[in-house]
Formats: sequence, structure tokens, C-alpha cells
Amino acid sequence: MYDMKNRCKFLNRTKYEDLQFKDLFVGNKITIFSRHLSLVDYGDQYTSRMLGSRKERTLALLKPDAALKLGEIIDMILNAGFTITKAKMMILSRKEAIDFYADHLAKPFYNELLEFIISGPVVALEILGDDAVAKWKTFLGPANSAVARTDAPGSIRACFGSDGIRNVGHGPDSFATAARELELFFPSSGGRGPANTAKYTHCTCCVIKPHAIKEGLTGKIIKAIIDTGFEISALQMFYMDRANAEEFYAIYKGVVAEYSEMVVELCSGPCIALEIRQMDPSKVFRDFCGPSDPEIARHLRPDTLRATYGKNKIQNAVHCTDLPEDGLLEVQYFFNILDN
Repeated sequence: MYDMKNRCKFLNRTKYEDLQFKDLFVGNKITIFSRHLSLVDYGDQYTSRMLGSRKERTLALLKPDAALKLGEIIDMILNAGFTITKAKMMILSRKEAIDFYADHLAKPFYNELLEFIISGPVVALEILGDDAVAKWKTFLGPANSAVARTDAPGSIRACFGSDGIRNVGHGPDSFATAARELELFFPSSGGRGPANTAKYTHCTCCVIKPHAIKEGLTGKIIKAIIDTGFEISALQMFYMDRANAEEFYAIYKGVVAEYSEMVVELCSGPCIALEIRQMDPSKVFRDFCGPSDPEIARHLRPDTLRATYGKNKIQNAVHCTDLPEDGLLEVQYFFNILDN
């Protein structure tokens, strides 16, 4: 592998267990030895024939009424075979909502739709899969949730929607619309898009680690956090480079023997940062996560996140703020510094 930017060889031919053929398609992001790579084209026609697919990206927008069922819905999305490549909890301004619903301007329910979408946080997801645009629309079900319960009982709207407005989710109708809507939420120019929802009060930080995301545990972890009574007031997927990971974990350098391995894990793939709020959040949430070693957690605190989803001290499912005074600093690192 040759580094074009630095004009030097980055990697000799080597075996890399974490990479699979199904990951090698144009548009995907892969991580090799903590280096994030975007696949932009195939090297030749033979490779294109062998690895090319019908992979598409589309927007999965979870509306304000999805908040308490966020974990279950994400779990359903992953179980349906989609890959989440971007995620951010946002609050839409009226202007952003008007731009988003421009195609609905003549509809009789337009004003109600507009007021609802700005009434609370939404979670925008870029999801990827074979024929993702059509598949996501089908998986959402009919726009009217009552109709969905009759015609598509296994759909997301059938399971969680209330009516034709409060119907949990949105999906673009075409590939072109998907591209336009993704650009609104995740601008390709590198802009932020709609503002994140971090509140920076009574908060602590949780990071769902790359191994847990890769193992499809994101929805289960989020569900467990919400079901225990914590508020997830901000959420965003990040691809950490080594410098960011070292900076975030700086407090552990020279203190924790596993520091270097922790850094490697954090930048081994996408992670999801969460702002968690409760009146004594740092202590209570840290207790809920459990001891850093999942084996110890399984013996002493079997109901904790790390006991349930952790594998070892490095791949222990989640990072949580250890010291109460660091909660705000860690939240600011993700949602103020990195998001900018």
C-alpha cells in the first residue's frame, strides 16, 4: 500500500484478519492498522467485476418520537443488513426543516409536519446496503402507521409509529433525493450541517467502542442505557485518528498499562460518542458501565454494560468518564472540538 500524500510505502503485503472482501467496495471507509481509508475507485476492471455490488447510501432520519425507542430501531436497522456509516443527533432550525421538506410544500399536512420535525431532536443516519434506498423505504413501511400495522406489521412504523405524522422515521424516495438529503445533514464540503444537541450540563461521556459497533451491539447498548433511565442528550459517530485518540486518552498515559492498546482500539474503526445526562451522572453512569475488566465485572456486577458486552480490558464495549470533574471536558472534546 502506497501513501500518495507522503510519497512513501505505508504497508507491505500482509495478512489483516479484520478486513473482509465484503468491505471492499467503492464509497466504503475501512481502517487498516489505525489508518482510516476511503475507497474511491477500483484499480482495474477485473477488480471492479469481482468486488462491485449494488451498494447504495441513503438517509435514515429518526424523528423526535423515536427518542425512547432509539436502541430498538438501530438494532432493527443493523439486523436488516444495513451498515451505519454516519450518525448524528441534531436539532433542526425552521429554515433547515423548510429546506428538508421542500417537496411537501403543497401537502395539506405540511405545517403540522414542519412543526413536528423541529419539536425535538432527530437522529440522522447514513446507512449503506444493497439497493438501500428502496430497501429502507420498504423496511420503514407505509407512511400512515395504522396502515403499516395492517399491511406491513413487521415494519418500523408498524412497531413504533402513532399516525401519519408521528411515524418514527423518514426515507428518501429515490437515489437522487437520497443524495440531496444526505448533503443537507452530512455536507460533503466538510461543513457541520444542523447543530448537534449537546447540552453541556449535568453530563458525563460514554463512547461505544469500535469493536462493539463492528459486532452489531450499538442498538443493544443504547437500549440498555435508555431503559436504565439515563437521557442520551447528544450522539455522534466519529472516526478517530491516532492523534485524537491519544489526546482523548492523555489522562491515562503513564497511569494505565493498557494505554497504547486503548489508543489502537479507539482508532480501529468508527466509535459513537454519547452525552449522558442525569442529576448525579458521572458516578451513577460509571457504576452502570461496571469495572473496566469485563471478567471482573461478570463476577462482581453481572448486570453492567461491560459485563454484558465486553470481551477484555481493551475491548470492554464502552468508555465512560472516570472522574466526575472530567465529564464535561470529555463531552466538550467530542461535541465542541471534534464536531467543529
